[in-house]
Parts: sequence; structure tokens; C-alpha cells
Amino acid sequence: MRIGIVGSGNMGGGLGKLWAKAGHQVIFSYSRDENKLRQLATLAGQTASFGPPAEAVAHSEVILLAVGLSALEEVIHTVGSLDGKVIITCVSGLQPDFTGQTIGLATELKNSVAERIQQLAPHAKVVEAFNITFAEVIGSESRQFGSDRPSVFYCGDDSDAKKIAAGLVEDCGYEAVDAGSLIVARSLETLATAWVQFSVASQLFPNLGLKALRR
Repeated sequence: MRIGIVGSGNMGGGLGKLWAKAGHQVIFSYSRDENKLRQLATLAGQTASFGPPAEAVAHSEVILLAVGLSALEEVIHTVGSLDGKVIITCVSGLQPDFTGQTIGLATELKNSVAERIQQLAPHAKVVEAFNITFAEVIGSESRQFGSDRPSVFYCGDDSDAKKIAAGLVEDCGYEAVDAGSLIVARSLETLATAWVQFSVASQLFPNLGLKALRR
């Protein structure tokens, strides 16, 4: 799978390295520091490279959007055509210091961040994922918590895109849990804000994982 990382910070960089090590072709992009992109590609191995966001999008089947909310619309408008691309988004509305809207979605969005991305790129296949795990867990040697794998919920409207996303979730060492259609992103993003706030308030951040238990 060819994967373009648009937003190569802790989340995007960490996921990109895991996917490259799993054998996917990864292009890191969108960083203030080109040397950081070069270093990420070097650490990720022979299947990784780096370049501008438009190049990452043009040469990839799957796009990971891991940018700040304030930059989202500008990024989507400047990366070129997203038609037919699978977009996995972990874009969060939470502020970097974990303040702001604690429960629920910012009223100015009127829907989820994932739904807004779908509106901005109507011919792309948007999947919400990775918003209830932490970059520190992604960047650690293993995603295991003892004998347990943490769960990552994902949702979207395109079944093929969801299968691709589920496989990429599993490639990172998580259990992929299908949460339904893209409208469920409203609930997942709300859960994510509560999850971050709880982990910080309980002083368990970042050594905490969420597990879906089945009977």
C-alpha cells in the first residue's frame, strides 16, 4: 500500500514509521523542518521517503491526515486532487494543552471533523481512526498492555476504505473495531476528548489504552 502522511508530527510520524516497517511505501510530508522529514524517512527504512504534501498525495492510495484543526481547510485546498483517495483522519479539535471543549463538539463545526473533511473532499473516502490512542503509545516499542492489545475504533461510509483502514490499524499492533458509518465520528471525537481529559486528570497519561471487551 502507498501511504502519504500529511502532518508528520508525533502521531503522523509514528504511524508512518510503523506502516513502513510493516512493508508499506510511505511518504512523509507537511513539517516545518525538512530535516525532520528526512530523519523520519531514514528511521522508517527503505520503503519510506519524504516530499511536499502535493507529492505525497499524488503518489499515494491512502492519505493520513494528522494536521492541526486550524490548518485543515488550507491543507485540503492545497494538496491537489483527493478524488478516489482513502483518507484516514485523526485530526483532533482538542487544544495542544488539552484545554477547550471537554465534552462534545465545537459548535462552529456543526458536525464532526471527519464529516467536515468529507465535505471538503467529497469524492474521497474518509475514515475516522486513531483518535483514542496516544502518540507516546504509537512511538513505543510495542502497543501491547501486558497480554492485551488496545482497541482502535474506526468509522466511515465506504466499505472498501474501511477494510483498508482496519488492516492498517492491525498493522500497527492494535485491535481494529468497526464503529459504523461516518456519522459515528461525532461520537468518536467526543469520546476522544473525554478520553484525553480523563487520562490527564487521572495522571495515567500516556500509559493508558482503551479495550473493547466482547462476550
